[in-house]
Parts: sequence; C-alpha cells; structure tokens
Amino acid sequence: MRIEDYFQKIKNAVEASPIVYLPGITYEKRGTYEGFIRGRIRFIDNSILFWREFIDVEIKEDRLLYVYQYMECSKKLIFRYDNTGHHKKLNLPTYPHHKHEGTEDNVIPSEAVDLAKVLQEIELLVKLPID
Repeated sequence: MRIEDYFQKIKNAVEASPIVYLPGITYEKRGTYEGFIRGRIRFIDNSILFWREFIDVEIKEDRLLYVYQYMECSKKLIFRYDNTGHHKKLNLPTYPHHKHEGTEDNVIPSEAVDLAKVLQEIELLVKLPID
C-alpha cells in the first residue's frame, strides 16, 4: 500500500462517522510508504479527539507512534491510547501499548488501536441527537 492510500482510508473513516461535527486533519507524506498524520476532531456533543500517527505502510500498517486523546469539551480526559514507552515500570503485558482511562494515572493494558477503532469506541459514548 502507498501512503496516499492510507491517507484516503483515514479520510473515509472520518467521513463515515455519524458523530463527527468538525474534522481537522493534516497529512504529511514522508516517503512512498511513510507519513505523519495529525488531527483534531470535534464531535456533535463538543467532545474532542486529538490524535497523531507516524505510520509505515510498506509491508503492513505499522504505527511507529500513535496517540489518540479523547476529551470532554471542558478538556477533562476521557481516555487516551498511546504507545509511548514511558510506563515500562508497570510491566503491562501489552507494553508499550496502553490506555489512560479518566486520568493520567489510571493506566491499563491495551492492544494497539487505530483511528477506526477509536471512532467506534467514541460512537458508543456520544449520544446521537433525536430528530
């Protein structure tokens, strides 16, 4: 897969979500197969997802770095997934992949995630307006 194909996959996932209100995404091509993506997505309840990925798609989708931080409109953390290696002392079975739930200090094991999985989780938390 070429990085442009992955960028399109990201665009499609965001456009398909019924709860996205205001997407803002920046794509940086770093080679034929590598790219850096940064985004801020506001949802219909005014909650916000800040995220970034550095990805290599030459052989498979390999997220070399990722952070998906979901917050209430008041900036209170709801959750954050990341693969930063700063929690080695916790001996998580999924290290370096982990999730912060509710607070920075509440760190739990997590498999690697992608934007589509994070959007699905947020869709379960955000209430769609009733027409």
